[in-house]
Amino acid sequence: MARGPLRSYLLLLAQENLEFRLPEIKSLLSLCGGQFSSQQEIRINSPFWILNIPSEGMARGLMKRTVCAKSIFELWGQGKSAEELYTSLKNYPMEKMVPFLQSDSTYKIHIHAFNKTLTQEEKIRRIDALEFLPFEGKVNLKSPEHIFWILEDYGMDPNSIPEEPLDLYFGRWIADGQRELIESYSVKRRHFIGNTSMDACLSFIMANHGRVKANDVVFDPFVGTGGLLISSARFGAYVCGTDIDYNTVHGLGKASRKNQKWRGPDENIRANLRQYGLEKYYLDTLISDASKPIWRKEMLFDAIITDPPYGIREATRRTGSQKEILKATERGYTEEIIPRHPCLKLISNCEQMLSSHASRRLITMEKVKEFEDKDQYSHLLDYQSLLYKGHNSFREKYFSGVTKRIAKEEKDNQK
Repeated sequence: MARGPLRSYLLLLAQENLEFRLPEIKSLLSLCGGQFSSQQEIRINSPFWILNIPSEGMARGLMKRTVCAKSIFELWGQGKSAEELYTSLKNYPMEKMVPFLQSDSTYKIHIHAFNKTLTQEEKIRRIDALEFLPFEGKVNLKSPEHIFWILEDYGMDPNSIPEEPLDLYFGRWIADGQRELIESYSVKRRHFIGNTSMDACLSFIMANHGRVKANDVVFDPFVGTGGLLISSARFGAYVCGTDIDYNTVHGLGKASRKNQKWRGPDENIRANLRQYGLEKYYLDTLISDASKPIWRKEMLFDAIITDPPYGIREATRRTGSQKEILKATERGYTEEIIPRHPCLKLISNCEQMLSSHASRRLITMEKVKEFEDKDQYSHLLDYQSLLYKGHNSFREKYFSGVTKRIAKEEKDNQK
């Protein structure tokens, strides 16, 4: 089916989880029936990206899922200076502007400056400079029908802010992203948590990378307290999991919250989904060792999303009402670490820095063919995987560092 001409939209992104943003946007565009164009010029660390996509409907669909982006705008003009911006606006097709500038409509203009704070006087001056645009409607600051934004980019260095913006944009606001999910699904207020509960933001990012959609069946083989099940269920998927820890699955034993010694009678995964009105999407959780296959050989799951153990027991520190966890992979990364399988294609590989010497990676892979008997021992033919032994040494290296740190602390205490 032939696609219509592409239209330009400006994406305003949150300045966190930078490596996760592009794979999330690509995955969601694919989920919406679109495609990320390799010709699009993206400055990876910038909060402003220009997307060329077919329709406003696709832009809205993208924003119904993303937690990495704040807002999206129909781009009417851009430039490296105010004069360039105004010239660009004057060249924008009038027939595309007119429907939003009618006399019976209301509007307001919002100013957004990245890496600089503008005075109210400066904002008013920028709005007044747009008097050449044929606005015929009435200004309504509380509940306007249409919102227009002037966005200015003053670069990434807070210690060297230029006098004039590096880039300027003007556009019509279309929709906001789902950033509020990060707060409303925060682990701090979750009914049932553990030492390794995944934070809400990363949980939703992982579900988006996995292109989870309504009526999918999603499986987590290291389910823990079910944080990844919650994010997938929020997007309408049916969820299930396995875990080897009987106490965690059944909500037994010591609590992970401050000032609470033992878990309550209703602290379990089902209660977590019930808390968010998602219980109808919960299938079940089984006690199982992930290294021992328990499933029959046929298609069961649309997505497998998990946070596997790292071979160590995580250090914890109490903050407020929960424990924060440091689970890390040592900074000795090479491409040999990436899993390989003839049935899977690597889609993205994102690093999350945790400290100067530790990070972890989110690997997204897509199944591209059915499993055959010959694939069972394919890893034995992979020369790189035979050479690499780093997975087995991580635990040894980690505890070697811990032992040295304890010895140093003991020595310092004796002084």
